[in-house]
Amino acid sequence: MAERLNFPERSSERGQEALDSLRNERKAELERNLERAAEAPNEQNLEKLKESAEKAAEVEKKQNEAPVAKAEKRRDTPAQRRARGKASYNKTMKETQSQMNAPEKTFSKVIHNPVVEKSSEVVGATVARPNAIVAGSVTALIFTLGLYLFAKYYGYPLKGSETIAAFILGWVVGLLYDYLRIMITGKKS
Repeated sequence: MAERLNFPERSSERGQEALDSLRNERKAELERNLERAAEAPNEQNLEKLKESAEKAAEVEKKQNEAPVAKAEKRRDTPAQRRARGKASYNKTMKETQSQMNAPEKTFSKVIHNPVVEKSSEVVGATVARPNAIVAGSVTALIFTLGLYLFAKYYGYPLKGSETIAAFILGWVVGLLYDYLRIMITGKKS
């Protein structure tokens, strides 16, 4: 029976000895690998450095080619840029109008007619200036209110054209203000 009790101790001692020997072998193997790695990095590093240098040269070539392509784009003539812009505008208009119902589409075609658009731009840039319209409206309000109160107090009848005349007067004042502001500052609104 003593042997049976000692048997597990012997097997655990043998297992411990086996583990120690495996541990020592693995340690020796790791030390050999570290020694090889200490000698080999110079060769491996040189290869890696050559590869990274080649990749960097390729990237640099691609970057040098890109500005050439951008420079070619700059050589477009104004007529070519205008034609591209007009084609883009027409494409956008067709796409937008395709999503509209019939009355909206008809109205869009009328107001986006080149003649109507140019006329609208000219009128908007000269006669229908925002400052002129605001000045006309404010002048018409103030002048008509004042004239109405004066006529009411003294009993004079009004004809109805007072508001229109006051608007025209204010509109002219607004145009003069815009003109003088542009002359002085040089900036359009």
